[in-house]
Amino acid sequence: MAKTAQNPVKSAETTFEVLDALKDLDGAGVTELAQHLDVPKSTVHNYLSTLEQEEYVVNRDGVYEVGLRFLELGAYARHREKLFGIAKPEVDRLAAETGELANILVEEHGRGSYLYRARGDKAVQVKAHVGTRVPLHTTALGKAILAHMPTERVDAIVDRHGLGGEASKSISSRAELEQELADVRDRGVAFDDEERLEGLRCVAAPVLNHDNEIIGAISVSGPTNRFRGDRFREELPQKVLEVANVIELNVTYS
Repeated sequence: MAKTAQNPVKSAETTFEVLDALKDLDGAGVTELAQHLDVPKSTVHNYLSTLEQEEYVVNRDGVYEVGLRFLELGAYARHREKLFGIAKPEVDRLAAETGELANILVEEHGRGSYLYRARGDKAVQVKAHVGTRVPLHTTALGKAILAHMPTERVDAIVDRHGLGGEASKSISSRAELEQELADVRDRGVAFDDEERLEGLRCVAAPVLNHDNEIIGAISVSGPTNRFRGDRFREELPQKVLEVANVIELNVTYS
């Protein structure tokens, strides 16, 4: 990813590299982290000691982990998003009515961030949680958002983050992406057919504000054996569109 800060502060960059590494490694000792980052152990120790002092990491018998203080910051950031408070009850209802996993996603820095997830009584466990960031082109939610962005913004996101993904069905070319986004605009909904996780399908609808600007997307997702035929292509899209419409009205008039 290209650096965009005009005068980046190296120590701040290193701090976030340490935190990201702790997350990716699910906790680590000084030696493991130093090897992972390819920096001296003394440097890693200094950063970890400072982060522990400020209560952003915890030390459990020599293994450092990201601390719960970040939860306070994350909860604060989420509640600042107007869409969260307005869409949450409707997404809860969508999950209850379908029995599946319902989601709210917003875009930030060219990636999708899960703002909220609600579980129906048949919902499957998936490799994502509130706060997880994903490439927009790999999810129905993200495609619903990209389809309603200006072309130059979509181009900037693709230039920054690229295409492709972990799943073999992920969109990997600009021509394929352009066609997919055109189809989303025509249908009003976006589909994810195992494009981020094998065995999982998803149906999403965009959420627009009163100026017709994209502010997020909502979806319902589930296993391929339950997301097929008319349920996948007709019933669930209609349900998701209905819920998105209610959210848009509430956004406009709240």
